[in-house]
Amino acid sequence: MKNKSILSFLLLTALFTACKDDKLAPIQPNAVKPTAVTQALPHDTDDPSIWIHPTDTSKSIIVGTDKDTDGALYAFDLNGKILKKSIPLKRPNNVDIAYGLIIDGKKVDIAVTTERESNKIRIFSLPDLEPIDNGGIPVFEGDAEKDPMGVALYTRPSDKKIFAIVGRKTGPSGNYLWQYELSGNGKFIAAKVVRKFGTYSGKKEIEAIAVDNELGFVYYCDEQVGIRKYKADPASNDNKELALFGQKDFKADHEGIAIYKKTDSTGYILVSNQQANSFMVYPREGANENPNNHPLLAEVPTSTIECDGADVTNINLGPKYKNGLFVAMSNGMTFHYYAWDLIQKRIDSQTK
Repeated sequence: MKNKSILSFLLLTALFTACKDDKLAPIQPNAVKPTAVTQALPHDTDDPSIWIHPTDTSKSIIVGTDKDTDGALYAFDLNGKILKKSIPLKRPNNVDIAYGLIIDGKKVDIAVTTERESNKIRIFSLPDLEPIDNGGIPVFEGDAEKDPMGVALYTRPSDKKIFAIVGRKTGPSGNYLWQYELSGNGKFIAAKVVRKFGTYSGKKEIEAIAVDNELGFVYYCDEQVGIRKYKADPASNDNKELALFGQKDFKADHEGIAIYKKTDSTGYILVSNQQANSFMVYPREGANENPNNHPLLAEVPTSTIECDGADVTNINLGPKYKNGLFVAMSNGMTFHYYAWDLIQKRIDSQTK
């Protein structure tokens, strides 16, 4: 069977699966079709992150979670082929990637995932996907409500220190997120709490978190309420909420967040409108000379079903992805890859 036939088959299967359950919306007729679809995982895909190869971007990989008691992280190539599976993990939820953490005197790229059933974050070196956390790092210690879900990594531009911002299934109305500074401890990684912040409505949960390193902001989805924005640097001692946007734009749940950077200061914030099988697009730099004003620019329907997590890069990854790659989780145990130009075309059609 040729690749085109495989892709058509996967799309039809996803559409059939959605339509069998009347709680799920079908793929929209004008949905953007994926450039590639990954091999299916055993259990339940949830969240992807993109690692950029330092010398040959065509060898970049996608790291994604398979969410189950016997789950794992998986690495995929740019064609969607599985390259490697991590050690077994107890319900890994979300994953994020950072570059150049100093461990044992060497710079190491890392992938950090939440392990919900052990109440830990787990840390792996890249691209080999080997554990470097000495069995995991407990989170939300001392709190009754743990159950970690979302995670995003912030690399502070001034000193390149790396921080993990971790969310959970449920928690208090304030200080819902905990921020950990990561550092090398011999051959392993250690973490210490440096900040607790973030409002929670109590309506559903907070899972999707994303950080804009260059502009210094963290965004997270308070599901069925909106997208909240805070400063990312704990040294700022500023836990004031900067914005709450997207409150009236979603069918139900606000989910995965991805930030596309056109320049160091401009671009888009894309958020999964989960039950509509689309992504809502907001200006990264704000609007009307207000950096915290994020009005809706566009809605991009995609082939993904009930998308939980997404990531994007503007880096040229080769002929298929000259202006970058957008990757999103889909029901059916897969991740869908889109050449960024396909997404940009839909944004342009609604903003020009």
